[in-house]
Amino acid sequence: MVEDALNLSRSEKSKRKKMHIIVGKRRHLQMQRKQELSHNIKYISKVPVKLVMDREFLTVHPEDSIVTLIEQLRGEETSAIVLDSEGKLLGFITVKDLLKFFEPLQRYRVVGLGLLKKYRVSRATRIRDVMTTKPITIHIDDNLGHAIKVMIETGKHHLPVIDNNKRVHGVLEVKDIIRLIRIVST
Repeated sequence: MVEDALNLSRSEKSKRKKMHIIVGKRRHLQMQRKQELSHNIKYISKVPVKLVMDREFLTVHPEDSIVTLIEQLRGEETSAIVLDSEGKLLGFITVKDLLKFFEPLQRYRVVGLGLLKKYRVSRATRIRDVMTTKPITIHIDDNLGHAIKVMIETGKHHLPVIDNNKRVHGVLEVKDIIRLIRIVST
């Protein structure tokens, strides 16, 4: 019986030692991955925005109807840039902005100006009536580190990329950054 107890404790010690080795290897691998990811993130933050931004983006005119915009939104497009005749930024509109105007009426809601504004939207509503007139933008010469910081601080997922003359060169979206992280991480 004493021998069985000694054998049991030896096997338990052996199991514990093996588990300690396995856990140690896992921790080592996790630390290696964290270091690699940290290096990749440092690299990503220095990448120029103009290399990652989407150069093909949906553009609309302020006088276009909201129906025209909805018809043009396809696939991955979730935003549109409002430009003047010279290609300068006038505004920005996202699908999230549009959805605010189709929010269902809630029970016991107090009727106010905001509610009345929502239900004035019709097929005749123009882009200028619903667009963001002062969108948060980034400069074409900025890097992704700055763009990510702006996105985190403002909660915006889409940023028009402009030059000094307010001409739009592209749109940087979170999905573009995620795509780059996937490429760099593999």
